[in-house]
Amino acid sequence: MRRPLIRRSSGRASGRPLGRRFGWLWGAYAVSAFGTWLAFDAFPLIAIVVLHSGTAQVSALAAAGAAVGALVAVPLGPWVEFRRKRPVMIAMDLIRFAAMASIPVAFAFGWLSFTQLLVVSVIVAASGITFSAAAGACLKALVQPQDLIVASARFEATTWSATVLGPPLGMAAIGVFGPMLTVTADAVSYLLSAVGIRAIGGKEPRPVRTEEREGRGFGSVLDGWRYILTNPALRPLLINNALVNSLIMATMPLLAVLMLGRLGFAPWQYGLAFAVPCLGGLIGSRLAQPLVTRFGRHRVMRTAGALRACWSLGLAFIGPGVAGLVLVMTVEFGLIVFASLYNTLLSAHRLHHTPNDRIARTLSAWSVTTKATAAAMTGLWGVLAGFTGPRPAIALAGVALLATPLLLPREAREPAEPEKATNQTAKHPLP
Repeated sequence: MRRPLIRRSSGRASGRPLGRRFGWLWGAYAVSAFGTWLAFDAFPLIAIVVLHSGTAQVSALAAAGAAVGALVAVPLGPWVEFRRKRPVMIAMDLIRFAAMASIPVAFAFGWLSFTQLLVVSVIVAASGITFSAAAGACLKALVQPQDLIVASARFEATTWSATVLGPPLGMAAIGVFGPMLTVTADAVSYLLSAVGIRAIGGKEPRPVRTEEREGRGFGSVLDGWRYILTNPALRPLLINNALVNSLIMATMPLLAVLMLGRLGFAPWQYGLAFAVPCLGGLIGSRLAQPLVTRFGRHRVMRTAGALRACWSLGLAFIGPGVAGLVLVMTVEFGLIVFASLYNTLLSAHRLHHTPNDRIARTLSAWSVTTKATAAAMTGLWGVLAGFTGPRPAIALAGVALLATPLLLPREAREPAEPEKATNQTAKHPLP
């Protein structure tokens, strides 16, 4: 009887607003997301054009920043768990604002260095993981459980909207004003995000510390992974998500080499090939709630998770000219539609299956795992492509992706009874 009740309430949830306080959280995320995508290629361009860095340094900037940032964020998950989440989010926004703003300031005085770019990328990556962990707990406190899919869909749609609009506008701004303008805009977006989170208002209660939940020493750092790996509803999803994301990300540098080098595509064609398909993210996120209402969350999530893995193999058959460009856009569009649908349901599913006093640690462990796996897989596939060439390496990643649906759970699992009780008593922890 539980599932039909969830479906009926979910159908009503899709037609009503989620409240002013959620609106401020959503708006804060939208501002920072657009700022981030506006400055998406700024760091490599600064390294190449301003600092005259070589290929190895630019690659290290892209990989090491994310990897070291994820490592730095590991102990921050337990630290966030037992603190008020909105002050943590504001602090992370202000740290990112200060770090990003230091770049144009250093450039103006002639002090900018490659080391500073690397340090800033690490700070921004670690702060972003910590912010997301706190934001998940904040979101669960602000909306009803039956509204989590709708709320997650709005965040997912915002992400893909920023992905479509941000890079083209950023590249245009860089072409006219230089990369420092987009870096400055990104810094200001974090400041505006902090203002939006502050505007949520209301008094946020301090989380209750319990020795059993908090853990001590190094064990508390690992608590997020311990919870995921012992939870049959989350463990297979983490493994699947880490592998799918890393295999997809590992092919991106190889596609750039193939398209911009051997196939002779212009940079604007390369950008267009990956920008336009991002509109599929809006479609996937919008379909999430109607499909769940009709077919059930588990069935839709498993189907979307399988279908998002079926497209990448087509990228191994890219040819020159318009036909090759259309092939890339078609493959990317199909992949993004189902990835967006799956990500929307996954975000709600994780919050649904995670007790309120474990959200920050769980989301932090999840983010660190996926980012570290993507960095490692990207490096591995780069080495592989050095022996085989980019096209066979892309094909191998596509074949490996076809096996990932086997890792998805076959049966729907509901949260354990203790978590149900926790959610019932903490539906509205904020007055």
